[in-house]
Amino acid sequence: MYNPFQLITKYLHYYLKASNSKGHGVHSPFVFDFITKVLNDDTKYPCYLTVENKRNEFLGDKRVIEVEDYGAGSTKLKETRRKISAIAQTSVKKKKWGQLLFRIAQYYSINSVLELGTSLGITTSYLAHGAKRVFSIEGAPQVAKVASESFHQQKLENISLYTGSFETQLPVVFHELANVDMVFIDGHHLKIPTLAYFSQISRFVHNDSIIIFDDIHWSKEMEQAWEEVKSYDGVKLSIDLFFIGLVFFNSNFKEKQHFSIRF
Repeated sequence: MYNPFQLITKYLHYYLKASNSKGHGVHSPFVFDFITKVLNDDTKYPCYLTVENKRNEFLGDKRVIEVEDYGAGSTKLKETRRKISAIAQTSVKKKKWGQLLFRIAQYYSINSVLELGTSLGITTSYLAHGAKRVFSIEGAPQVAKVASESFHQQKLENISLYTGSFETQLPVVFHELANVDMVFIDGHHLKIPTLAYFSQISRFVHNDSIIIFDDIHWSKEMEQAWEEVKSYDGVKLSIDLFFIGLVFFNSNFKEKQHFSIRF
């Protein structure tokens, strides 16, 4: 992974080259619509308060649980036994990103979302408020148990939670799903596994599917994976928001396009 100085340098480079957050100068109608209707939607949706209240509960939760890490590991938490409060502080997406994922799911009328990496379920909860069904995979049983309890407390009944490695659980999920509308890959931040999951998932996408990758600039490996994903024949459009990257498969986009947008 990049150290903080390297990450800041890369962010400054991205920020100076990226299109502005208002959509000025963006010639793609689809991307302009995404910027103005999704990125810049400042509506205070009721679910924001609901999910953030749950986040605050986790931030004050001193229970210690066992965490099995199948991926590249936490940048700050090295012990396998961790406080829930510490996980909530360091390993859960900030509200800016969870709320964006909610808006994406809602705006594009997403039926089914596949999430790789449930963690405590904060992002999962946002996705469940925006989509009809969420299928989420978490590798650590005790973390999955905490997330499941949270879904029950929030009365989110449209989430199917699978516990185990992505390798073993993806075939189980796709046994139930003929195709998938939206995918959020937030786990195992290594090049080869990320590309392997993308290859497997890409067999189940359709014309309007969206795949979202977390931490595309987290390391040199993840940047290499992101470049390979963008070059994939089926990917017609990609959007780099620095901390996440989105790819679209819509065949109506006649030429492959890539955008970096400030957010």
